[in-house]
Amino acid sequence: VSDLFLPVAATILSVNEAIDASPELVNSDPYGEGWIVRIKLNNAADVDALLSADLYKEEINA
Repeated sequence: VSDLFLPVAATILSVNEAIDASPELVNSDPYGEGWIVRIKLNNAADVDALLSADLYKEEINA
C-alpha cells in the first residue's frame, strides 16, 4: 500500500487489486492489466492543464 498522487481532483471509483499480488504489472502492462485506479474527474476541464505525452517527453529530456 502506498500513496498515489493525481494531478487532478477526482473520485476513485475502483482500485486494481491484482497489482497487490503482481506489482510488476504497473510497468509491464500499464495500459492493460496494470492499471492502478479508475477515477471520475471532479472537473473535466482540469485535464486541459496537463501536458500531452509528447510535451511531457520533451520536458523530461530537456
